[in-house]
Amino acid sequence: MTRIPAALDLHKCQDNYPTDYNQSLNTVIVQEFTRFNNMLKIINSTLKTLQKAVKGTVAMSAELDAIGTSLFNNQVPKGWAKKAYPSLKPLASWLIDLEMRLAFMNKWMDEGHQACYWVSGFFFPQGFLTAAKQNFARKHQYEINKVTFEFLWRDDITKETAELPEDGTILYGMYMEACRWDFEEHKLCDPVPKELFCDAPMLHLNPVYNRETPDFNTIYYCPLYKTLDRFGVLSTTGHSTNFVLMLEMPTDLSQAFWIKRAAALFCALKF
Repeated sequence: MTRIPAALDLHKCQDNYPTDYNQSLNTVIVQEFTRFNNMLKIINSTLKTLQKAVKGTVAMSAELDAIGTSLFNNQVPKGWAKKAYPSLKPLASWLIDLEMRLAFMNKWMDEGHQACYWVSGFFFPQGFLTAAKQNFARKHQYEINKVTFEFLWRDDITKETAELPEDGTILYGMYMEACRWDFEEHKLCDPVPKELFCDAPMLHLNPVYNRETPDFNTIYYCPLYKTLDRFGVLSTTGHSTNFVLMLEMPTDLSQAFWIKRAAALFCALKF
């Protein structure tokens, strides 16, 4: 309770980022703040009630007992997880991750739209990607259903040196499993022995109108998931609860090679 706030400043966020036809990311940040506040409200209210139940001033219900047991066992309580983003982390790591996400959101609100974004920091990254397409389509008066992303892997920059792109958005914070990025050859390659995961380079998602299909033999269609669980449930929005999108990664090896390796990218690990 001392480490996380009771709520993010939603009113300030709405004032700083009003609904704007030409900037769909304004809507995204307000929606993200709302989702975080719904989660923080549940966390703070249940912790306060649990303290009272331990003291004996209110009745200890089965739900409160389950929350207390989860805290004792370093697990995220199920009541919190229902309102939270997908995560496989134990409670200690989960809390550190939550603090980082809240810091990212507050930085975005205070400093304005960022040159690059931490893809793991979103509740709903698919909404963010759609907003990036909307901005491009409305700027150039294109039909959004004909706008697709070009995947530009920027291994020459870091989040500190990234500059705001003219179109699209730059993402960071992804992890690679069963593969590795070759920073010299600028392509996908075999992982180092005994290395389970490694950091992916920065990715510039550049919207393109009527984009031609790339050569199937020079890229690997790599899935990006939110967590290490390689499955998801179709939600009411029509999006998966775990799968984000397919990425195109340059390689001189076949699709079958990487599919057999089960190569994939993830927004967050489980530790």
